[in-house]
Amino acid sequence: MQVTITFKKIEASDSLKSYVNKKLKRFDKMLDGPAEASVVLSVEKIRHIAEITLTSGALNIHAKEESESMYATIDILADKVKSQITKHKEKIKKHMSGNKSSLADTREFSIDEPQPGNTSDIVEELLDTKPMDIEDAVIELESGKKSFYAFINARTEQVNVIYKHNNGKLGLIAPQG
Repeated sequence: MQVTITFKKIEASDSLKSYVNKKLKRFDKMLDGPAEASVVLSVEKIRHIAEITLTSGALNIHAKEESESMYATIDILADKVKSQITKHKEKIKKHMSGNKSSLADTREFSIDEPQPGNTSDIVEELLDTKPMDIEDAVIELESGKKSFYAFINARTEQVNVIYKHNNGKLGLIAPQG
């Protein structure tokens, strides 16, 4: 993998370069062909920002992350890129298997109409009807700002809810039977 690292408003250090190269080296095994990665590391006040653009054949990934430590930011960014590569590979694998059941399901689910009286407390949201794996739901949950994510489980074809516990772990609510 060809890696280009750019430093903005931060001194270029060999330790950061080697750390980024070490994190990106593990993606070589996951990618099918030669890859190019462009990484931009910058600091704005107390925010450490890392941004990556990764290209390998038809795969184009762009991710950006920020935190209070540059090494932590690079770790989070690497995890994000790994999940995007995995998601892309699963999508290709599912496409190649010929399983087109997810395309045929176009129903929409929504919560029941609110009862008269306390309608100001209810916010209606539509549920995405495309069936997905639990791993994809975890990615969706972590990419948004919500504390839960409702989805149709591709394996069971039932509505499931994945949520964040107060202790940071994830929970799954699924119908019994």
